[in-house]
Amino acid sequence: MSQGNKKIKVVSLFSGCGGGDLGLRGNFTFLGKHYPDLGFEIMWANEIEPIAAETYIKNVGKEMVVGDITKIKSADIPDHDLLVGGFPCQSFSMVGQRRGFNDPRGQLYLEMVRILKAKKPTAFIAENVKGLVSVHGGEALKIIIRDFEKVGYKVTYKVLNASRYGVPQKRERVFIIGTRLDKAFSEFSFPEAPYTIVPLGKVIEPHASVEKKYYFSPRALAGLKKANKAFNKGRAQPVEAPCNTISTHLAKVSLNGTDPVLLVRKDTYRRLTPREAARVQSFPENFEFSGADGKKYIQIGNAIPPVLMWNVAKEVSSQIFKKEPKRNNISQSIEEYQNQKASILEVTR
Repeated sequence: MSQGNKKIKVVSLFSGCGGGDLGLRGNFTFLGKHYPDLGFEIMWANEIEPIAAETYIKNVGKEMVVGDITKIKSADIPDHDLLVGGFPCQSFSMVGQRRGFNDPRGQLYLEMVRILKAKKPTAFIAENVKGLVSVHGGEALKIIIRDFEKVGYKVTYKVLNASRYGVPQKRERVFIIGTRLDKAFSEFSFPEAPYTIVPLGKVIEPHASVEKKYYFSPRALAGLKKANKAFNKGRAQPVEAPCNTISTHLAKVSLNGTDPVLLVRKDTYRRLTPREAARVQSFPENFEFSGADGKKYIQIGNAIPPVLMWNVAKEVSSQIFKKEPKRNNISQSIEEYQNQKASILEVTR
């Protein structure tokens, strides 16, 4: 299906503050590198959290509809070429205790299935935590894929490590790509990782310039010293390597937790500022977040890194909508991933 110079119409669900949609759209700069427009036009977007929606409108576009997607009729959503959605991941994450389908949020992918069935776009992109691949012994992902297939899509997936694509963070996420069965597409190939490693040190401020409110108190340090070393507390990040995965917990990060913190000097630690956290997620400098710090951390921690999404979207655009020459497929089955996960390269801790 060749779109030529015609814009590829997109509907976005679970849009959050807009990290994924910014990456999909392109035309932004991160660390001096420009990521060009990929030819996608977001026609309609949905987010349930008002603060995140406000950030989206301010930075990405006014196509945002704020509200519960389960209450919105398919008929009220415009026709489109591509459906995208990072459906809520807490049910499948280690942090969320991996409740999976036992958590109502674990059923929200069915909203994507409903809209695919009603609107029949050419393709879809879904994103979630790496834990989705292994929760319930891999059965959760098999069920999700089967539900997408039932409404007429050929589905493939792969776990991608953001740090290999120029994001200063070792964030691993599963991307699920579906193409309509009646469109005679060959297998989708995920983007080759250029291994453009960006160290954390490139995106943090000089410690001396950071406000004292981001520093941990002597009391917090005393708690760290009493912690059991086996629990891996006080995960000070080496600035020569990409950061460990950041989450919404940055709003309440403590030295007695396992979230990334920075060692300023002996016995002095601080948390990432919201702007530093945004850079760790590959947001451009001109992206403005609404709300107080706590709300900003939640939006940032929930986001899809724009640079990672841009790399995926570039392949979707060229392979599905512009039909450029393809490489051999490098997607994986669930069994292949589980058998090979021990050999998945992990960038230096």
